[in-house]
Amino acid sequence: MTTIGIIGAGHIGSQVARKAVELGYDVVISNSRGPETLGELVAELGPKARAATAAEAAAAGDFAVVTVPLKNYQSIPTEPLEGKVVIDTNNYYWERDGRIPELDNGEATTSGLLQKHLPTSKVAKGFNHIFAKDITTDGTPAGTPNRRALATASDFPEAAELVTKLYDEFGFDTVNIGPLEDSWRVERDRPAYVIRQNADELRENLAKATRTV
Repeated sequence: MTTIGIIGAGHIGSQVARKAVELGYDVVISNSRGPETLGELVAELGPKARAATAAEAAAAGDFAVVTVPLKNYQSIPTEPLEGKVVIDTNNYYWERDGRIPELDNGEATTSGLLQKHLPTSKVAKGFNHIFAKDITTDGTPAGTPNRRALATASDFPEAAELVTKLYDEFGFDTVNIGPLEDSWRVERDRPAYVIRQNADELRENLAKATRTV
C-alpha cells in the first residue's frame, strides 16, 4: 500500500491523515515539535500511522503532503523528496508569515516558492482552498450531482494526475488550473477560496480572479 509522508500535523495535515488512513493508506506524519508530541494523534489514527521527523516522513512517503506555515517552507528537507510528488497546501497569511514582496506584487505563487526550494521534486497545489474540517466530511462518490470540486496546479502532469486521483478518493472532483505560475487563482482572498463549489462553479471563480488583491 502507498505511504504518504505528511510534513505538518496541524488542522489540514491531521485531516488529510485521517482520511488517508480511512482509505487504507499508510501515513508517516511529522511536525516541528518532534514525533514525541504526536502520540495522541497517532493513537487516534491507529496502526497504519506513525510519527517521525520531517526528514523521516519525507523519506518514507511514496509522495508527500507539505502543510506548514508558509514562513517555514525553506525548512522542508530537500534530499529525501528528490523525484517525488509533493502536494503543497500552503497559503500566504502575511499576518503570520510576514510580508513577502514577490507575493504581494504578484510576481510569485506560494507553491512556486516551494517548487523553487525543492527543485528536484514535483510540486502540485492541493487542499489549500478548503476548510480543514471539510476534508473528511464534504466528499461524495464520483458522479454525485453537484459534487464539490477542488483545484490543483503543477508544472508536472504526473503530479497533477496524482492529486486528481487523491481528490477523487477523498470524494472531490478536480479542476486543473495548469502550471504553478497560474496557481495564484486559487490562493487567499480570490473568489474560489474556501467556498463550496462544483467543478463548473470553480472554473467560473478561477476565471474571475485578479492577480493581486
